[in-house]
Amino acid sequence: MTNETVVPERVTRAQRQAQTRGRLIDVARSMFLDDGYAATSLDKVAVRAGFSKGAVYSNFAGKEELCMAVLDAIHGDQINGVVEVFSGPGGLSDHIEAFALWARDGLSQPRWTALETEFGAIARHSTWVADSLRTRHREIRAAIEHLIREVSAAEDLRLPMPADRAATALLSMGIGLGALRSIDHDVDVTVFAEAMRALLREPQDI
Repeated sequence: MTNETVVPERVTRAQRQAQTRGRLIDVARSMFLDDGYAATSLDKVAVRAGFSKGAVYSNFAGKEELCMAVLDAIHGDQINGVVEVFSGPGGLSDHIEAFALWARDGLSQPRWTALETEFGAIARHSTWVADSLRTRHREIRAAIEHLIREVSAAEDLRLPMPADRAATALLSMGIGLGALRSIDHDVDVTVFAEAMRALLREPQDI
């Protein structure tokens, strides 16, 4: 038995700031989705998160930047979910079936779309929001294109259109389904999987 003293690991300033930022994003995400963008103030986010308003401004330039961070987190969850589905065991048919199951809960949540639509309207008056949303959508489209290329190569598929155009088509469908489900939650998102089957057809079906 030794008499070594365990020294608690010190939390650095950068780690504390990262924890604060993460907490603010989590709280803001819940409030933006529950109450909407316009009804959520930085004061309310700070109070619920247990910080001062100054802590919010030390991490974000304003509410627009905070909401963009929330949307980045949501988009990251969606992309990770899709990648996980197509990285699992089985062949293409298994992956698309798994995607259809995941899509029911992991894709096109009405509150997500409502927030994106409300926030997107600000782009008409904010160059920063317009540029940021454009950049984010291009990044998402590039991630989808990369996934399509990987699946096509692994399954020896011939796409009916270039991968970048296929990515644009799938992203557009996802956004459109989200808009429909924000109005009518009964819209079946499994149609997305059916469209994916039509796009990612096996060679013998072409």
